[in-house]
Amino acid sequence: MSALCLVITKFKSPPSSFSYTIFRCCSTIAPTNSSHGFKCMMNATKSSSSYKHLLFQHLRNQRLDEARLVFDKIVLPDVGLYTMMVKGYARNHRLSEALKLFYEMPSKDVVSWNSMIQGCLDCGDFVMAQKLFDKMPEKNVISWTTIMNGLLQLGRIEDAEILFQEMPNKDLAAWNAMIHGYCSNGRVEAALLLFEEMPSRNVISWTSMIGGLDQNAKSNEALLLFKKMMNSDVNPTSTTLVCGLTAAANVLALHVGLQIHCYVFKLGYCFDEFISASLITLYASCRQMEAAQKVFHEIRYKNVVVWTALLTGYGLNSKHECAIDVFREMMRMSVFPNQSSFTSALNSCCGLEDLERGKEIHTAAIKLGLETDVYVGNSLVVMYSKCGHINDGTTVFKRINEKNIVSWNSVIVGCAQHGCGMWALTLFSQMLRERVDPDEITLTGLLSACNHSGMLQKARCFFKYFDKKTSIKLTIEHYACMVDVLGRCGKLEEAEELVRSIPMKAGTTIWLALLSACRMHSNLDVAERAAEQIFELDVHCSAAYVVLSNLYASARGWNEVAAVRRKMKHNGVVKQPGSSWLILRGVRHEFFSGNWSHPQSEQIYRKLDWLATKLKEEGYVPDETFALHDVETEQKEEMLSYHSERLAIAFGLLNTVEGHKITVMKNLRICGDCHNAVKLIAKIAAREIIVRDSSRFHHFKKGICSCGDYW
Repeated sequence: MSALCLVITKFKSPPSSFSYTIFRCCSTIAPTNSSHGFKCMMNATKSSSSYKHLLFQHLRNQRLDEARLVFDKIVLPDVGLYTMMVKGYARNHRLSEALKLFYEMPSKDVVSWNSMIQGCLDCGDFVMAQKLFDKMPEKNVISWTTIMNGLLQLGRIEDAEILFQEMPNKDLAAWNAMIHGYCSNGRVEAALLLFEEMPSRNVISWTSMIGGLDQNAKSNEALLLFKKMMNSDVNPTSTTLVCGLTAAANVLALHVGLQIHCYVFKLGYCFDEFISASLITLYASCRQMEAAQKVFHEIRYKNVVVWTALLTGYGLNSKHECAIDVFREMMRMSVFPNQSSFTSALNSCCGLEDLERGKEIHTAAIKLGLETDVYVGNSLVVMYSKCGHINDGTTVFKRINEKNIVSWNSVIVGCAQHGCGMWALTLFSQMLRERVDPDEITLTGLLSACNHSGMLQKARCFFKYFDKKTSIKLTIEHYACMVDVLGRCGKLEEAEELVRSIPMKAGTTIWLALLSACRMHSNLDVAERAAEQIFELDVHCSAAYVVLSNLYASARGWNEVAAVRRKMKHNGVVKQPGSSWLILRGVRHEFFSGNWSHPQSEQIYRKLDWLATKLKEEGYVPDETFALHDVETEQKEEMLSYHSERLAIAFGLLNTVEGHKITVMKNLRICGDCHNAVKLIAKIAAREIIVRDSSRFHHFKKGICSCGDYW
């Protein structure tokens, strides 16, 4: 028997093409020595196995070029090795090389075709994936499901439905893929119908449907389906439990969450980090931070998801100091924060209005290479804007690699709050050039920008354009912004007419906007009508009483002022006290008008007395109309001198180095007299003073304000 026959009889099945070819080579070299030929073949097979292992290692570590060198050394690689290499190229988005190698394959099986189609989809080339699918000599259910998933990812629901109906055979994976696709594209009702039609279901079917309902704002329905699944003897996976816990957190269903927590214990998922993170989120959302902390401390190995859940939970419960401490502890424990961690930490900095801590987190983002990430960048823009530093916010915005609608909205709204109206409009123009479609928040930002810059005609154009030419539906907030624009520009009758013509019911917010404008222009007639509407809606609205009282006081209608105050007392309404605060070295210092409780009160009042002298030298004369009390002139001047923002500014001047910016936050609108005084104080002290009141930011520098005395 020849050497070839001897070896073939050793195999229960035909040898691979590679082994067979190597053996023939060996037979040619030593035709009379069959054992020698067999040894050669075995060595070659061993070498092939080593190459395959080395190829696998290179591909797993994304060393594509080294993998190709190994691949090229293999004599006549089989279809499996070709497919491995094609997959490696596609996973690393080297699609052209994957296709070239695919076309070079001497033979292709259905696995290699499916792998190449999936590779095209992973690289975003659906057209090529469709061409390959159409060319396939033989398709299986995986082929159909793969191309259907591609259609669903592109939002081509109708095409995916047609393909699903045309599938010669549908397995459970195909049904599940269609349900998941429906849910991902907001077609949750269609997903439910398909779910009911399924000939059989597995835990993936249930999980996809539960998660889809929750993601489409149907969390209560998701919990009902979760309960139905548990009653049908289907054992949930960790992903199913996470979906259930997320739905419970979204609707604050603590009792349901507790039941799911019991399932977690029963099924042995206590140490699953993603379930633990979901439990922390559930308890934090339901204001049960002690329970959230307990879950956190029971976890032996905490990953970044668990840390971020606790960090976010503290933020949800307005425990921002604790949130920042968690972030710092993460860094100390070498748990590198992800985008969500940075977003939550920066939100807490906004809650604290603490610029220094925000900068600290910004530095950490730079070190980890996340400053230009869109989610981190957006949060940084918001943080700098809310802490009074819009220039830094716009600088961060420019560095974001791939800006989304949130990026543009954040910087437009930020510019509007700081009175940079033309910046906001310029950014909007750039946004349109980048082909980013505006949304409801964009319009709010644009109207606010026009409002704070007195651009009435532009506001009218935007309002009309978005109402008539876009699919964006105007909300009550948009109408309130437009009323505010008209009111500030003195168009009070037009503003009142707009309020009465809006298609939805006007709430207190929109009438308050009109009432505030009446205060600015001393229009008692419209003010009284607006106040009447407000009191019909909410008799306890303290802001309306205060604005109306101030209007009467400005007109010296002290009897009317007394009547408003009696009405407030009768209805149990308490005026919100005016306060101002600033953050210095991580500590919040809050001041109230005429308050002497601060440890540095004596120094603060001496500083204010010194400033009062300097102000008079600059020609400042107190505007007594803002004292709003029926008292003597001297008393009015004293009241004005000790308003809370002036106390905060004096404290800032005492406790910061020369040239340092002072940022003061205020819960009410700054009065006209303080506005005039702070302009001169900024000039006297040679400082930039930033005051954020309830309306906007004011940047005082060298005797002028960024608002141009229009706010």
